[in-house]
This record gives sequence, structure tokens and C-alpha cells, in this order.
Amino acid sequence: MEQLRLVALDLEDLDVLSANLQDAVLKVGDMTYLAREKRFVALLNRFDWQAALKAKAGGKWFPKYRRCQTALRFERVLAAKCSRLDLKAKDQVLELLAIQFAPRDGEGKDPEGEIELIFAGGPAIRLHVECIEAELRDLGPSWPTANCPHHDDIGPIEVASGRNRAAAGDEPTNG
Repeated sequence: MEQLRLVALDLEDLDVLSANLQDAVLKVGDMTYLAREKRFVALLNRFDWQAALKAKAGGKWFPKYRRCQTALRFERVLAAKCSRLDLKAKDQVLELLAIQFAPRDGEGKDPEGEIELIFAGGPAIRLHVECIEAELRDLGPSWPTANCPHHDDIGPIEVASGRNRAAAGDEPTNG
């Protein structure tokens, strides 16, 4: 697995970052908002969708799935709010579904806005940011995992484009 280092400075970049973090898992205690530094950081276990999709394209229906420990950092964060999330439950495991951005002006001309991290089951974290400035960085080697994440309601999301593969007529991955 090739180690990723991605930087997001606009909505398009953030979409790529979101697609690569789909189905990453983390504990509540592995994320923090550092108000004085205007920074939000999280430590996640990222699922390697690139390798899984490549293996499927090559006809391997039971590829060796992989995860990697990954750091996620947002800069220029003015405030952080959470909903449906108990910050005292440090060992609660969350599954990240998507990262979205809503510009303050509603049109995207103003760089200030809200970045939302959406987790399975309804929890969310909303970051009020001056602008999009984020980094994803793998921190070490990957390890094998037996299961491929699957969402019955939408199917896996294509990493490169962020579009729903099930809607495009592809078979969803079992796992």
C-alpha cells in the first residue's frame, strides 16, 4: 500500500480527501480541537479503497484488504461543535462516512464556512473554518483486514470520483 499524503485547499481537494477517508474508523478519544492553535486533529484507521477497487478490477473477488493509521488535520478552525456525540466516551468507535463543506455565503465565493465530518449512525462534527486547509497523512505501514466496508443503503463510493458505485450499476463489495 502506497502511503498517502494529501492536502486540501478547496472543495475539489476536500472531496478527494473525503473519498479516501470513507469508512475510516477512530475512537472519540483520538480526536481533539486545539482552539488556541485553530487546529482540529484526528488519528484514524483508513481503509485502502484504492487497493480494494484495483483488486476487484483485476478480477480478484477476495482481495487482501488493508488499513493504515492516518492523521487528519484541519487548520484555521475558528470553532468546533459536535452533535449526537459523547466526548467523554473516549473508547467509542466511530466510522467516518464523509467530509462536506458548506460555504458561509452559500455560493462558494467566500472561503469561510463549515466543514462537517459525518459518521455512521448520525454523529457529526462541524468545524467553522476561515477557509479549507486540511491534510491527510499516512503514518506507517498498512496491515491486512479481513473485511471490506459495505453500506446496504448506498453501496461503496468510488474513490476517484466520489460517485456512488452502486448507482452506476456496479456490484457492491461484500464484507
